[in-house]
Amino acid sequence: MIFHVLTIFPEFFEGPFAHGVVKRGKDAGLLDIRIHNLREWTSDRHRTVDDRPFGGGEGMVLKPEPLFAAVEAIWQRDVPPDLPPAPNRKTVLLSASGRPFDQHLANAYSREAALLLICGRYEGVDERVAEHLADDEISIGNYVLSGGELAAAVVIDAVARLIPGVLGNETSAAFDSFQDTGHGEGLLDCPHWTRPAEFRGWKVPDVLLNGNHEEIRRFRRQLAREKTARLRPDLLAE
Repeated sequence: MIFHVLTIFPEFFEGPFAHGVVKRGKDAGLLDIRIHNLREWTSDRHRTVDDRPFGGGEGMVLKPEPLFAAVEAIWQRDVPPDLPPAPNRKTVLLSASGRPFDQHLANAYSREAALLLICGRYEGVDERVAEHLADDEISIGNYVLSGGELAAAVVIDAVARLIPGVLGNETSAAFDSFQDTGHGEGLLDCPHWTRPAEFRGWKVPDVLLNGNHEEIRRFRRQLAREKTARLRPDLLAE
């Protein structure tokens, strides 16, 4: 799978993908992350990517011209001009105004051949980008970041770990929080314990030590439901 990231701060990504499962996936050839500097698609000597918003107001807005030029050029490199656009790729605008990014969307994105993530900046992005260029406009939470770079790193990490072969144990992702597999129903993951079996008087539940795998499965599912009801009751089916 290929991840394209379009940003005005390409140096931001020198660190986030140099560790952990994303790095292992890259090293194994299971994914490729390509960082693109938006300023390469500007035409003035100042390499201008933003301008004041029509109608007045504070802040600056990313201009449509370099964004359209960049996205079209990037996809043209991946798909020769004599072939139709690939159906298994998406252009995604990262924005505080977007629909929430969640595990279901991460699963869907993991089945694409390529994602192109546009990192918003300043006051926002010209609305014509959201309407006519991006396939999706997504947000990683109900808060405002200085730019989409952090959000892009989050999306890539969440999607990359779902690509077959990236995780060492293929069943690990099945039991992640919010998945419909594993504990099921989009529950939070269950609590976990490790050695020592007793720490400062707090003991690991006996059922986890008895070797009865079916009993352990039922116990973990029960705890997953209890934890979800306590911390995220909104996730429980009505």
